Amino acid sequence: MITRIRGTISEYPLQFWILFCQRFIGSTGGSLVWPFFTVYLRQRLGIPLTTVGFLFAISSVVGLFSQAIWGPVVDRYGRKIAMVAGLGNEVVVMMGFALLGSLNAYAVLIALSGLIEPASRIGSDAMIADLIEKDKRAGAYALLRMAANAGVAFGPAVGGFLAATSYMLTFSTAAAAATVALLLVVFLVKETKPELSEAEESEVVGGGYMHILRDFRFIGFCLASILLWMAYEPFMQLLPLYMKEGFGIPESGFGLIMTVNALMVVFFQFAVTRVTEKYRDAYVMAAGSFWTGLAALGAALSHNVWLFLLSMVILTIGELIWAPTSVSFVARIAPIDMRGRYMGIYGMMGGLAWGIGPIASGLVYDNIAPVSVWYLTLVLATLGTVAFMALARFGSSPAKKDSVPSSADESAV
Repeated sequence: MITRIRGTISEYPLQFWILFCQRFIGSTGGSLVWPFFTVYLRQRLGIPLTTVGFLFAISSVVGLFSQAIWGPVVDRYGRKIAMVAGLGNEVVVMMGFALLGSLNAYAVLIALSGLIEPASRIGSDAMIADLIEKDKRAGAYALLRMAANAGVAFGPAVGGFLAATSYMLTFSTAAAAATVALLLVVFLVKETKPELSEAEESEVVGGGYMHILRDFRFIGFCLASILLWMAYEPFMQLLPLYMKEGFGIPESGFGLIMTVNALMVVFFQFAVTRVTEKYRDAYVMAAGSFWTGLAALGAALSHNVWLFLLSMVILTIGELIWAPTSVSFVARIAPIDMRGRYMGIYGMMGGLAWGIGPIASGLVYDNIAPVSVWYLTLVLATLGTVAFMALARFGSSPAKKDSVPSSADESAV
C-alpha cells in the first residue's frame, strides 16, 4: 500500500500536489455551508422553495455570462490570476453571508458568486491540463475529486453541528478556509500558461467562440451533460430539505449521508477511473447517467435515513463513473490555445443546468408533490443515458492526442 501511494505521488509534479491540498482545504470550507444553504435560506428568510430556486438561478444566469468572459481571460492572461480572483471572491461572499441578513443582500452576494466563482474552476482545470500529459489527466482529475470529497467527508459532518448552533459561525469558518486556500495559490502556485513555439503559433485556432460552436461532437456532449447535471442537482440542493420537511430527518442526518458520499469518492474514485478511462467517454457518461436514474428512483421510495443513504450510495457509484471523465474529455479535445474557452463553455452548460434545475424542481415540489421531484429526476437521467448512447453510437473514435489546430480531430466521444 505504501509503495503504491509513493508511486502515485511520484507520478505527478509538486505543483499538482499543491493544488491537491488547496482543493481539499477549499472543499472543506465550502462543504460546511452548501449542503445546508437551502435550509438556511428557508428558515432565515421564510421564503418559499420556488424563491430559493430563483436565488440559485441568479448565480447560474450570471455565471453563464461570466464564464464566457473568464475563458478568454484564462487563455490570454493566465490561470493563476483567475484562481486568485475566484478564491478571493469566495472569502468576500462567505463573510457577507455571515454579516448580512436580507433577501436583497443575499441576492447580490449570490450574483457576485456567480460572476467571479467560475474563474477559479476554469483556471484550475486549465492548469491541470497544462501540467499533466494526456494519458494521466483522467487520473489527475480523479485525484482532485478525491481531495475535494475528502473535504466534503469532513465538512458536512462538522457543518451540520455548526449550523445547529450558529449559521454565522458556519459562514465565518468557511471564509477562513477559503482564505487559507487563497494564500496557497498566491504564494506557492506558479503560472502554467503554455508558451507556444513559432510553429504552434502559426497553427493556433485563435480568437473567438465560433470554432467551438462548429465542434458539433463537443456541443452534443455538453447538451447531454445538461440532462445529467439536472438529474444530479436535486440530490445536492433539495434532498436535505426533502428529508427534513417530509420525514423529520435533521441536518445532521444529511451530513452523515454526504460524508458517506465523500468517503466513497476518497477511497474508490482513483481505482474506478483507472477502469473507466479504458472506455469511450460517451459510454462512460451513459453508465453514470443510468446509475443517477436508479438513485432518483431510490430517493422516491425512501422514507428513513438509511434508505436515503442507500440512494446516495447508488448516486455516488454513478458519480464515480462520470465526473472525472467529463472534465478529462474537455481537456483532451480543446486546442492548447483555447483550453480556457472550452472549460468556460462546458461550465456554462453546467450553469444552465443548475439554473433551470432548481426552478423546475422548486415548481414541482411546491405545486405538485415533493416526491414528484425524484420522478422528474428519473426522467432526466433516462434521457441523459439515451443521449450519451446516441453520441457513442454516431460519434467517431479517432486517436486521443493533444492538438493545437483542431478539436474536431480529437472528438473521441
